[in-house]
Amino acid sequence: MLELQDVCFTIRKDGAEVNLVDHISLKVPKGHFMAIVGPSGCGKTTLLKTIAGLNPESAGSLFWDGRNLSKGGDFSPSEIGYVPQFSIAYDPLTVDESVEAATRLRVRCRNTAELDQRIDRVLEEAGLASISDRVVKVLSGGQKRRLGLAMELVSDPKILLCDEVTSGLDPRSEREIVRLLHDLSRKDGRIVLSVTHSLAHLELYDSILVLHEGCLAFHGPPEKLTHYFSVKDSEEVYPRLATQTAERWQSSWKKHGESYFHMLERNRQVLIASGSLHLPRNTEPPAERTAEDATPAPGDDQAATSNRAVTRPAPEALPMPGFFSQFATLLSRRWRIFFRDRGQVFLQLAILICFPILVTLFSDKASGTIRRFSDSHQSDIAAEIQEQQNVRADQAKVGSAVSGIIMFQVVLLALMGSNNSAREIAGERPIYEKEKFGGLRPSAYLASKVAFLSCLVIAQSLWMAFFVNFFGQFRGEFFQHAGFLLLVNAAMTAICLAISSMMRTAEQASLLSIYLVGFQLPLSGAVLALPENIEVFTRPFISAYWAWSGSVESLQTQVHDAVKSVIDTSLSLQTSCLYTLFAHIGVALIIAWAGARRPQWD
Repeated sequence: MLELQDVCFTIRKDGAEVNLVDHISLKVPKGHFMAIVGPSGCGKTTLLKTIAGLNPESAGSLFWDGRNLSKGGDFSPSEIGYVPQFSIAYDPLTVDESVEAATRLRVRCRNTAELDQRIDRVLEEAGLASISDRVVKVLSGGQKRRLGLAMELVSDPKILLCDEVTSGLDPRSEREIVRLLHDLSRKDGRIVLSVTHSLAHLELYDSILVLHEGCLAFHGPPEKLTHYFSVKDSEEVYPRLATQTAERWQSSWKKHGESYFHMLERNRQVLIASGSLHLPRNTEPPAERTAEDATPAPGDDQAATSNRAVTRPAPEALPMPGFFSQFATLLSRRWRIFFRDRGQVFLQLAILICFPILVTLFSDKASGTIRRFSDSHQSDIAAEIQEQQNVRADQAKVGSAVSGIIMFQVVLLALMGSNNSAREIAGERPIYEKEKFGGLRPSAYLASKVAFLSCLVIAQSLWMAFFVNFFGQFRGEFFQHAGFLLLVNAAMTAICLAISSMMRTAEQASLLSIYLVGFQLPLSGAVLALPENIEVFTRPFISAYWAWSGSVESLQTQVHDAVKSVIDTSLSLQTSCLYTLFAHIGVALIIAWAGARRPQWD
């Protein structure tokens, strides 16, 4: 049984505390199908999230199977399923692939046969077996809701929470979904709670819970709804609620609630007697047990308490897959999504081809010769001055070209890094939060992202280095230069991944990442030297400077001197550049880890 005793969820608004869920008390037995209804903004979804544990209750207690969830018990991921309003599947995947990924992430199967059997059973239960090979993108609204249910059923949850799963559907699809939820509640004693704004198909529910401004106004059989509110039709309930304050409705309900609970119990016994409701043996507590029965009253002795309390150990949960299993599933799914997104593949190929070509357009200027000073002493002062002017002209021409080309490569790779990861987490945040609620390890999720992005970083950086070197030789230690290009791409990819993990939307993450790349060039000092009092604060954070400086330090002596002759910015040692770029990557991954762990459920 699920039991709520004076549960509240409170927020602060304009300096005052407001109860979005206001002292809700109710009991929901196993095998029960309940609708949570009420006007918009009455607290339906907030109550559902409070039951799920997404909103920690501010007061009161929740009990599940004799366990006090408010004292650290909490549901295990396999015990509970939560179906939100939004789609929790990736558009490029098929129905079968989506359910398979959900199963691999939530249940540890002993072998492939057990995995296939579980997937087939869930598809059949959700009515999706005939369209299992269909891509999610082309599914209808009703089919997507069924898929969301299927992805929760893979772990055989004992309590299924559904948030507006019928909203936006046509009447036929809405009835089909409600009928499906009704049938699911009849299996294995599963509790199904469905938040809905619609008052259609109420006859399919075992009970209706009506909320008004966070308060419980009614909880009873569907056939008693109109009688309680003294209306002729269920559609008149919401206008009727507006005629009194929420406190008055709540006060009225406290006088009648017990009698309506007994009505629900009688209806339940009829269903059990008729064979319409099948419950697992020895799993249902006595109906008359209350939350107080589990908590000793003041003055009670231990013996009396033990005689009346019904205590049971937590049911054995399905084994969760390990880190490496979840990591492999996520990485495989990410590559599958990548290759099926033609727009993304085309963009990556275009960047991979066009950016190095842009750099090579300027490579000729960097390949010029630099004349040396004559070893013989010039007796002609005019000739000596002319020689110095020629050498300085060569240094200025080649030095500025080499410095510019290196910075151009660095900035382009920083832009690639931003494109790689700015939307990687923020763009799928709702799905990720849902999977995390179902038992996904943040460590496995972040590791899969790092593995996927590392492949892009290596391909982009090495291709840029080798392509540009093939059409215009790098005048220094090539592999050192290639290493710095790899590190700046990795640093910006990691930094933008951290930004993506901290932002709520992909648009916010993309915008901030683009601004970050835009500031790399002016703050690097490669074009114009910054004032020393500013440079000391900005330089440690500019990845482009450290990659550019390290690459310049790897140039041949003559070319290196030419670059130094045309820049005002001081250069750093290669070891300092390496350590700093590695520090950028490390710190960014730590921030990404913190962002991935932090709950950001809307």
